[in-house]
Amino acid sequence: MTNPSVTQVPQPTQPEVPRASSSLARNASHLLMGQAATTVLAVLLSAALGRALGAADFGLLFLVSSMAQFAFVVVEWGQPQYVVRQVAQAGQGSGELLGATLMLRVIGTVALTAATVVTTWAFGYDLRTRGLAALLMACMLPFVLAQAFTLIFRGRERMEYESLTAVVNKGFTLGFTLIALSMGLGLEGAFIAQGIAGLLALLAAALFFRRLEDTSLQFRRRAAIKVLMGGTPLVIMSVAIASQSYIEAVVLSKLGSAESTGWFGAAKVILGTLIAPATILGSSAYPRLSRAASDLRTFRTELHVAIRPLMAVAVLGSVGTYLFAAEAVRFIYGEGDFGPAATVLQVFAPGLLLLFLDILLGTGVLAIGRSVPLAIGKVVTIGAHTTLAVLLVPYCQERFANGGIGIAIAFCLSELIMFLTAIWLLPRSSIQLVSILDCGRALIAGGITLGLFLMLPSLPLVIGGPLCVAVFGIASVMTGIIRKAELEHIRMKLLGR
Repeated sequence: MTNPSVTQVPQPTQPEVPRASSSLARNASHLLMGQAATTVLAVLLSAALGRALGAADFGLLFLVSSMAQFAFVVVEWGQPQYVVRQVAQAGQGSGELLGATLMLRVIGTVALTAATVVTTWAFGYDLRTRGLAALLMACMLPFVLAQAFTLIFRGRERMEYESLTAVVNKGFTLGFTLIALSMGLGLEGAFIAQGIAGLLALLAAALFFRRLEDTSLQFRRRAAIKVLMGGTPLVIMSVAIASQSYIEAVVLSKLGSAESTGWFGAAKVILGTLIAPATILGSSAYPRLSRAASDLRTFRTELHVAIRPLMAVAVLGSVGTYLFAAEAVRFIYGEGDFGPAATVLQVFAPGLLLLFLDILLGTGVLAIGRSVPLAIGKVVTIGAHTTLAVLLVPYCQERFANGGIGIAIAFCLSELIMFLTAIWLLPRSSIQLVSILDCGRALIAGGITLGLFLMLPSLPLVIGGPLCVAVFGIASVMTGIIRKAELEHIRMKLLGR
């Protein structure tokens, strides 16, 4: 019997590697196109809200959004990982799984809305904050139900339907929000606009499901209990991840200022678009990693296929964030209240590298079923992050008048714990030597790019951004993180050959 710890890495000439790479690329490309569209729409939406509301009310939006997003992670109860894995592995029973998921989400939303209102009251927030939190929970429910359908799409590796659902939601949210803001309806109107858009996205998702599946929805108590029990080991990790943003918002709103909360919220919006590639690669790889979990050889191959592009994008994102943070904030939010958000982004930049890796490696750990120890590592990380934040936010608020800087520093320092946890939990020899070398090549390419741009005068985003990508691309070819054969393959695809 072969010892898994010494299993040889499959060579690139073997058929399984191209198949894995091709499938991953197809899934990722669908998600990438959807993410590109939703990112543009999200940036436009954030810009409209920031310019219309100002830093203080934008901070309130960030606070109640963090509360609602945390509550809905509890409502989901590990379903994103459990349902996708069940559909990917079993390939049947999607109607029953989906029906159970929808039923649990409706019941959970009612319960968590009440819990959110009580929590905001206990924290001493005013009546408007409590009311906005409840309203946002109600308005987010339709899209949360639409996302239940996308779990089936992801398990079937039909990422195009997931992307289309997201684009429908974000597009209508932007349109209806602009109308609400033009009518002077403020945050309340923006939340109602989000609810109407979510209903349309839910309708679209249901139509896509009918096209994909020949089964009907089945609402069975037995299936709901099965989904609830199956998601229990996974929810710990999801709640731990979501609690980070929740804690950041509460700590900053209590120990910082309303304006610094708004600046931090603006920085987090931009940061969310920057980490989208890592989320896309993790989502694309998860079904394949789940199927490969019992075979170390295949698992290592799938993980290696994902690490190299992720590391290249992570380094480019980190370098670009540091160099063009001020330009990005000015471009989105204008010359007014949000300038200090750029400093928060620059402090976040080094932590992007670890965050990208943690997302992918954590996906691998979830795929092999080790969610509980991973969640324990995340809880420890959150504890360290919170402790550092409580110490650093008042200091940075007093020293720099920007408590968000303290949150960013705490994040970068504590994320190392999560990285070491994921490495420890992965099967022995999961990370190949070639993957470690690829990480080094990406860092060298990033160092070349950063060093060159630090010697140049400040460039506007529309010129400096594309130039940064081009320089990093050349440096990546020089270091080998991007291979000439791959460039030739892309060129042939573009030519239609």
